[in-house]
Amino acid sequence: MTDARGVCQRWAEALSPAVPYVRGWAAAKRGADALAEQLRALSLDTDFPGLRADVNVSGEGVVRLGMIRPDAAQLLTCLLTAGLSVEIAQKLEETDPGTPGSECSAA
Repeated sequence: MTDARGVCQRWAEALSPAVPYVRGWAAAKRGADALAEQLRALSLDTDFPGLRADVNVSGEGVVRLGMIRPDAAQLLTCLLTAGLSVEIAQKLEETDPGTPGSECSAA
């Protein structure tokens, strides 16, 4: 089964000369490096040892997290949720400066 963006397609093990794999892999590498940098800043890099760039058969870059512990997945979910909450609160503040900011507690 493949989603609309092709992320679930097979990995590019048998290369086709007509597909620009390097471009997709380079984009995935930039994404993986950016995520790795943020994980290092939070001292979480050891929780994601399998983080790496890859490419599928269509040449689209993908970032693999690798096998991670359930608590690492839960922590990543909490960090993403907290970041999105802050971003939403900032956008609300920009559109209506009188809106009180949301209060978040660290989990």
